[in-house]
Amino acid sequence: MKRKIIKIDNEKCNGCELCATACHEGAIKMVNGKAKLIRDDYCDGLGDCLPVCPTNAISFEEREALPYDEEAVKKHMAARQEPKQSTSMLRQWPVQIKLVSVQAPFLKNAHLLIAADCTAFAYGNFHSDFIRDKVVLVGCPKLDMEDYSQKLTDILRENEIASVQVVRMEVPCCGGIEYAVTQAVENSKKEVPCEVVTISVDGEIL
Repeated sequence: MKRKIIKIDNEKCNGCELCATACHEGAIKMVNGKAKLIRDDYCDGLGDCLPVCPTNAISFEEREALPYDEEAVKKHMAARQEPKQSTSMLRQWPVQIKLVSVQAPFLKNAHLLIAADCTAFAYGNFHSDFIRDKVVLVGCPKLDMEDYSQKLTDILRENEIASVQVVRMEVPCCGGIEYAVTQAVENSKKEVPCEVVTISVDGEIL
């Protein structure tokens, strides 16, 4: 059908975004710094965007266009207004073993997850399967060139740790983080439940 609809002059548009804000239907979106009519059926042709444009880049034209679809606009705007849900299960900061203070309050009665850096990238469901309800400590003994066992021993000695889960890759260099945890538990002289989970280079639990 032929109807009245807005037209945006790309040359005149200065990217101020005022038109996108003024459009109650969400028909205008900023693309590469310029305003763009994203769908004809989102534009009601009333032109709320025209008076706010400081460069007169928006005008009306009459052309073939899809009819205004009020129901589609409602769904589009409702989706835009829905709060974004974070999938992160992380409960504390920092997470690097060498940066976490031995006296950090989040360590009290914590279930510790001590993970090699690469595991979160190799295993797709790392957050939901491992991080949930745990305090996370991560590191790579090969890259950091240090033995974490003393730091972990101090953490175990000075805090009531409920449990420790180690997540490592199958590669040999990850043996260092497992060894450090084993030594720390032994040196702390505490009976702390400890579990080791190994991830393959293909992202599977072995």
